[in-house]
Formats: sequence, C-alpha cells, structure tokens
Amino acid sequence: MTRSRRGPVKSAVPSNVVSLVRRCSRTACGRPAVATLTYVYADSTAVLGPLATYAEPHCYDLCAEHSERLTAPRGWEVVRLSDGSAPSRPSGDDLEALANAVREAARPQERAAEAGGSGRTGASPRNETRRGHLRVLRSPDS
Repeated sequence: MTRSRRGPVKSAVPSNVVSLVRRCSRTACGRPAVATLTYVYADSTAVLGPLATYAEPHCYDLCAEHSERLTAPRGWEVVRLSDGSAPSRPSGDDLEALANAVREAARPQERAAEAGGSGRTGASPRNETRRGHLRVLRSPDS
C-alpha cells in the first residue's frame, strides 16, 4: 500500500452496490435476468424476449423462473420471442432436407445423360460416377 496525504490508498475496493450481472426485476428475487419484458399498451400486448443489451427505463428484466410463469392481464396477449442464440440440435427433418438437397443438385446431370445431352455417356477409366460435388467410387472388383 502507498501513502497519500489523507492516509493509506487501497486499490480496487469491492462494492456490493454495483453488479455486472443484471438481476430479476421482481421484488425480493436476486436471480440473474435472462429475459426482458416490455409492454405495448396500444396493442394490449406484453412482449417477452431475450435479455436486452442495455437496461431500458420502461422494460423489466426477468429470471428464468419468472419469465416462464409470466401471465398477462385479462384481454392482453403475451408474445414470447425465441432466443436465436441458443444452439439447436438438428432434427430428422433437417437431415432429410439436407439429403434431398444433395439429391436434387445431382438430378440435372443425370437427366442430361439420359437424354443424350452434354453429360458423360461412357464410364470413366476409374469407373466413377459423379453426382453434383459428391463422387461414388466403385470397387475395382466389380
């Protein structure tokens, strides 16, 4: 510690008043906020979305529990906006759509070859079949 005219100088005094983590706006709830609630009075709508970048004066930050249990007054609608930053797992539909896209990319060349167009008509020396950007190599035994 160094000394000044007023006494010892301390570095970086921890403070309980300022926190880097935004907390839930609900009374007596100290959990970290994960969502921001905004009211659109003209449309009688409560909009609950991902945590806003900055704390706004007329918005309310809510923790996970309070955001899940949120209800609106009678006659009001609650709009829940999904958080796009959350990682999503590919579903079976996603994988099937990807496979269909690869098959579709290969079809124009197959149709041109069947119609006697500019596609390849004979087998290559390596016995390969080209489909889009993918190749199917046949084994030398067959």
